[in-house]
Amino acid sequence: MLPDPSDKREDASASSPYIRRRRREGFGPGAYLLFTAIMFASSVRVPVKDTLTVIWAAIMKKPIPPIRASSIILSVRLPRVICVALTGASLSIAGAAMQGLLKNPLADGSTLGVSSGAALGAALAIAFEITIPWLPFAGTMVMSMAFAFLSLILILSLAYRLDYSLSTSTIILIGVIYSMFINSVLSLVITFAGDHLKSITYWTMGSLAGSSYKNALVLLGAMVICGSLILFHARELNAFAIGEDNARHIGVNVRRVKLTIMITVSVLIGVCVSIGGTIAFVGLVTPHMVRMITGPNHKRILPASLFGGATFLMLADLAARILFNPRELPIGVVTSFIGALLFVNIFYQTRRGK
Repeated sequence: MLPDPSDKREDASASSPYIRRRRREGFGPGAYLLFTAIMFASSVRVPVKDTLTVIWAAIMKKPIPPIRASSIILSVRLPRVICVALTGASLSIAGAAMQGLLKNPLADGSTLGVSSGAALGAALAIAFEITIPWLPFAGTMVMSMAFAFLSLILILSLAYRLDYSLSTSTIILIGVIYSMFINSVLSLVITFAGDHLKSITYWTMGSLAGSSYKNALVLLGAMVICGSLILFHARELNAFAIGEDNARHIGVNVRRVKLTIMITVSVLIGVCVSIGGTIAFVGLVTPHMVRMITGPNHKRILPASLFGGATFLMLADLAARILFNPRELPIGVVTSFIGALLFVNIFYQTRRGK
């Protein structure tokens, strides 16, 4: 069994016994109760009692009670909340895995340009109506995953050619340049989209309105398969914290682990982008916030990121629906606004702490 480098140092950075205790405990029962409360609170203008009654009747396969909003709860609100939670969890664990793999606290699909690449692939699929009849959203999904993976490979290859050490500044700079290039290509696609102009434009802002149970099933399958692979490599991600050479010396197959993580992250981002559009900052901010509670051990960061990302995105979706009611904001606008402010605060607190 591989030694876990984080076990010796995970409590060293804590500044008080309370912080050390909280990091050992991770997320307590209160966090999960908060997660459940937010799920039911997401049914805006529908009483929680009615929501519980209708959902319980549907689960137990009993006759649906004659509640006025029962059809809205089961056909609109419930699939949307499930898709929002699964998307947030997937983006968050993908961001945490990339930060651990690259030893880069700014690594995320949105900052590295992977999300932009996935968005371009999905937009091309929408514009040219690329579909696979036997699988919902398959054409958009396959194009999104393929472009996400190719974008990640291209960005890391260019960064390696320019800087063998793969420094943070080099990767982020290339990611920003790549995102600008992809956005220009995406604008060109939108210009010639014709009848698909409105749908592509709204989709690029990020929205999970109109999500279905089929979308939820696809998101769940991707998160279970890819999330399990990422969780399985938590110890290897801890080993990457001491450097690739040292990780290789203690028995980590560096090339295999890097390829596995990159493929799983690309699949997760591609699936999320193909269904919900471009939703930025979830995978960037949430792992930072989780790391403050759990410490640097990826055996705790990764599972906690699942709940943290789901909670963050459900709150953002709730804000998108109620801030300017009855007009609804795209969820990507809300996450970008909140995420930018939170990230600036986290970065400032980190620098001041150092």
